[in-house]
Amino acid sequence: MRALETNNSGSVGEFILLGFPCCWEIRIFLFIIFSLVYLLTLIGNTSIICAVWSSWKLHTPMYILLANFSFLEICYVSSDVPQMLANLISQTKSISYAGCLLQFYFFSMSAAEGLFLSVMSFDRFLAIYIPLHYPTIMSNHLCVRLVIFCWLGGFLWLLTPVILISQVPFCGSNTIDHFLCDLAPLLALSCAPVSGITLTFGVISSLIIFLTFLYILGTYFCVLSTVLHMPSDLGRHKAFSTCASHLSVVSLFYGSVMVMYVSPGSGCYHGMQKFVTLFYALATLFFNPIIYNFRNKDIKEALKNLILGTRILGIEEFV
Repeated sequence: MRALETNNSGSVGEFILLGFPCCWEIRIFLFIIFSLVYLLTLIGNTSIICAVWSSWKLHTPMYILLANFSFLEICYVSSDVPQMLANLISQTKSISYAGCLLQFYFFSMSAAEGLFLSVMSFDRFLAIYIPLHYPTIMSNHLCVRLVIFCWLGGFLWLLTPVILISQVPFCGSNTIDHFLCDLAPLLALSCAPVSGITLTFGVISSLIIFLTFLYILGTYFCVLSTVLHMPSDLGRHKAFSTCASHLSVVSLFYGSVMVMYVSPGSGCYHGMQKFVTLFYALATLFFNPIIYNFRNKDIKEALKNLILGTRILGIEEFV
């Protein structure tokens, strides 16, 4: 244990992220595995952004929202995984006080993910429930406004808890029993009662999680009732195929986030909590681009054309 370091003004200087306390060989193995997953996550989400950017066919609200969602996931996974990888092979495992608060803020950006998933379900609802009015309602102007709403809403939603945490006094050990600066292990180092902050964060997190989740359930209930009444088997198959990828991502996101923040035992059993957080912070973001890339023919076609076009251009320049 290291004593709590402070700067000249008396505030906290740094924290120590305990991470995964194990032998050097296992840490190297974890470093390789996590680095590979992180790299593939970046490649997967970047491929979606490039596919949407390169193909005029994909310049539609559904794919513009998907590209923004992929960019959000790149920012999200980069907020904590590089620090975790550095700590796996580092002896100090330290993070500055400001860096810890920033990491907590960006790691808690589940609000933006929930908003984007809700807006994407709204887009699918319009396309299937009232397809004749879809081009009129979901215009490019509305799409841009919805994207701005999701980004601003995600950044502003958790600003209050972060400001409250920045006022918390810390004392004693500065070792956080986690691989990132999450709420419970961070507040465990507080010198003062933090029940108000915990309650505030819980209420704000629960509101955004349950409101967006209930909204998505409502929109897909309407979509499902519409699909089941379609006379054509081909139409039903196409509608289910369009929504399947989004529903898979929704299930992964809300399943993991509810286990991590809403379950009764979310504050107990540090080992299990680390595992759940790791799954939420890395595994779900790894699977999301795979789900969209492998199940969406338009994205696969756009990526194929982009790769072939780049290759042909390179050959022509060489010749």
